[in-house]
Amino acid sequence: MSLSPHCRYRRNFHTIIHRMDSEQPNVEQAPAPSKPDGAAPTEPPSLLNARICDLGLTIEGSGVDRFVQQLYRELEDKRIMKFRPVCYLTDEWGCPSGEPTIGIPFYLARPDLAQIERENNDLEDTREIMKYLRHEAGHAFNYAYRLHRTPEWKQIFGPYRRPYRENYRPVLFSRDYVRYLPGWYAQKHPDEDFAETFAVWMTPRSNWRKKYRGWGAMAKLQYMDRIGRDLGNVDPLRKRGTPDITVQDMEMTIAEFYRHETEQMPLLDVNVDDDLTAVFPRIVRKNNAEPAQSFLERHRKTLIDQIASWTAMPRPLVRKLMESVAKRSAEMGLTVDKRKQPEQLSEFTVFITTMIMNHLARSKSFQA
Repeated sequence: MSLSPHCRYRRNFHTIIHRMDSEQPNVEQAPAPSKPDGAAPTEPPSLLNARICDLGLTIEGSGVDRFVQQLYRELEDKRIMKFRPVCYLTDEWGCPSGEPTIGIPFYLARPDLAQIERENNDLEDTREIMKYLRHEAGHAFNYAYRLHRTPEWKQIFGPYRRPYRENYRPVLFSRDYVRYLPGWYAQKHPDEDFAETFAVWMTPRSNWRKKYRGWGAMAKLQYMDRIGRDLGNVDPLRKRGTPDITVQDMEMTIAEFYRHETEQMPLLDVNVDDDLTAVFPRIVRKNNAEPAQSFLERHRKTLIDQIASWTAMPRPLVRKLMESVAKRSAEMGLTVDKRKQPEQLSEFTVFITTMIMNHLARSKSFQA
């Protein structure tokens, strides 16, 4: 069974960026994912060596079950009474092509697995989990009622059979599309455009009528609002979908899963030493200095979230870039002036964002 290309957000990134340094994390060289500042890992080697299919993971009774139930409540609040997409655990967020079912990352099912993910990829928070669920529910709704086959859907969103490209160049700040997932994701394909529109329409208190007033995207939201009412009490043409890869099929170990991930993430080929020295100039009085590495680590998640959102660079690549910059800052002994931290945070944010945007402007396309 083929898999729709939209189904993988964070791990199926092709090589678009060259390496920034020669080192790359290697799970085989350590019994567990490393922590900042060389702290010892807490995950037992037995868990890292366990095959995912042997862990007995299920949604029912797990920590992710409450999010699925919340999604169902939100559907009910929208008076969508007959559509309840079946969810299953897999390697990443996804919705198989044409299948009204939702794949959820397996690591959300257990706290110890979530901790490993947190140390490797900055674990999704509650808000992010619901955003992914609503987006995938949009794909599932589209497939359940086969909306993409109708002339009206094609007229509003475009041909479903348009080639699905991993590389695309969005029109930044375009008002013809809603903005939901990072990276101007609605512009990637008509199917993504619909899923993003569905997610905005679904989100409680999104106030979409006011937020998107005067936008070209309003016609899409109005279509979604009308079709939601029309189909609210209609049985789906396809009630249940067929999942692709389930946790029962995943014979790799936890360590192999994360090693495969790091092998897919090359970095930006750029020398930042001179620029970093300008951003973090030498401080004469040591009592006013904080290591730049710890400063960047403290603000890491906020920086990654915002940079990935506004530049359209995939979040894992932004994270790896930040890790390399922080590491290089430590090697160079760079420090931050404790009295000027807000200014230096602002300057660093502008620097790293400009560097990424310059790279993306020179490349042939964006990826997300």
